[in-house]
Amino acid sequence: MEEKKKLTTASGIPVTNNEDSMTVGPRGPILLQDFHLHEKMAHFNRERIPERVVHAKGSGAYGTFTVTQDITTYTKAKIFNEIGKKTRLFLRFSTVGGEKGSADTERDPRGFAVKFYTEDGNWDLVGNNTPVFFVKDPKKFSDFIHTQKRDPQTNMKSATMLWDFWSLNPESLHQVLILMSDRGTPVGYRHMHGFSSHTFSFINSNNERVWTKFHFKTEQGIKNFTNDEAMRMRGEDPDFAQRDLFEAIERGDFPRWKLYIQIMTEEQAKAFRWNPFDLTKIWPQREYPLQEVGVLELNENPSNYFAEVEQAAFAPAHVIDGISYSPDKMLQGRILSYPDAHRYRLGVNYEQIPVNRCPFMVANYQRDGYMRVDGNGGSTPNYFPNSFDSIYEDESYKQPAWNLESDIADWYNRNAPGEDDHYTQPGNLFRLMTPEAKQNTIHNIVTSMKGITGSKKELIINRQLCHWFRADVQLGMAIAQGLGLSMESLSQHMPQAQ
Repeated sequence: MEEKKKLTTASGIPVTNNEDSMTVGPRGPILLQDFHLHEKMAHFNRERIPERVVHAKGSGAYGTFTVTQDITTYTKAKIFNEIGKKTRLFLRFSTVGGEKGSADTERDPRGFAVKFYTEDGNWDLVGNNTPVFFVKDPKKFSDFIHTQKRDPQTNMKSATMLWDFWSLNPESLHQVLILMSDRGTPVGYRHMHGFSSHTFSFINSNNERVWTKFHFKTEQGIKNFTNDEAMRMRGEDPDFAQRDLFEAIERGDFPRWKLYIQIMTEEQAKAFRWNPFDLTKIWPQREYPLQEVGVLELNENPSNYFAEVEQAAFAPAHVIDGISYSPDKMLQGRILSYPDAHRYRLGVNYEQIPVNRCPFMVANYQRDGYMRVDGNGGSTPNYFPNSFDSIYEDESYKQPAWNLESDIADWYNRNAPGEDDHYTQPGNLFRLMTPEAKQNTIHNIVTSMKGITGSKKELIINRQLCHWFRADVQLGMAIAQGLGLSMESLSQHMPQAQ
């Protein structure tokens, strides 16, 4: 039988009445001295922490990663150092642009963020269910996200904002095509792939570096909603993806993904026809084949959503020995912005929250700040070096130096060789689609672009049509016809597609 517990205030003082406020007589005013009333109301007023700017609505679960193949020739990361080795993890899925109360089946990329609790610290692999993204430079990120949110005048979502931005940034075309396909509305979280999207680096025991991308392939099979099915589910069950994941784990139907990597040497990167660190591009798998690494399984639901899902914090800055960064501009920007967002939303000590806490030894000189709950270092020194403790710098974890290609600092993005081919890869992707997938994608694009309104409507549509024609003439023709444009009006686009 469960032990009975006294109801107390947050400071442990027993509560004698939790339902009635102290008043002057049965019908008199409430007394200021009813501290428990104040505590309940004040805490209630502060129950909502700031919402994530992006990835606001999400679901999460604990699980394990098990190594199935030896990749120690590429990396000395301890998580991969033995076949059969298991590492505990926490995975959070999410939509990207919507608020916390939005529907799970909105047309949107899906976040796929994994926190591996390794003996060398927590490794956060923060990606999406798509291998590319809308922009390749972090200076554009906030502008792009503003277009995914609400119009500052109407406070409504705006197709005009979306397509205006995309038409002015043709680098978005690859991700926009994926988003407008049925992959933009996956059936929950269990039936989609996950990608690091960014390029990272592996470093082996000989301090040799290669570049790598991570791919999580669902073993449940890919399933997507059509646009009509997603809209219907949006009304029937806006929390469909959350429910589907939670109930599958509860009944023991543990979802699994196989982890694969792509490897590119430094020499291959220098000769690659595109910038291999461009987040809007993929590495063709026929040239850089997938290599199996292990299996990720989710097998434990959180016991409290707020504590473990809402407070989970992931940062691409958190890499471990044997895994490091790349010159990917978006990755470089996220190294700064993600921890900064967590410190704002959860406080400077967010990594002491249990779901974010490294289960192995942590030793540093960080002190104080909101919600310090670990003893704050006690009486030990808060500076380094000092004469009183034994904390030391371990140079065995030092990474090899980068050989930078230039020592000239400038804004190169628009003029660098190969930076302006935004059409080959999305065109190839469209041509690989089945006839049904092509038809659904065209339908979704036309439906969305019909929402463009205002005095700049014709300009935005024409600008975006130029991009579709450059990717694939048949795609451009089908979209133009779906928008009801005449053959005469199409002539301005055709020469640009040749």
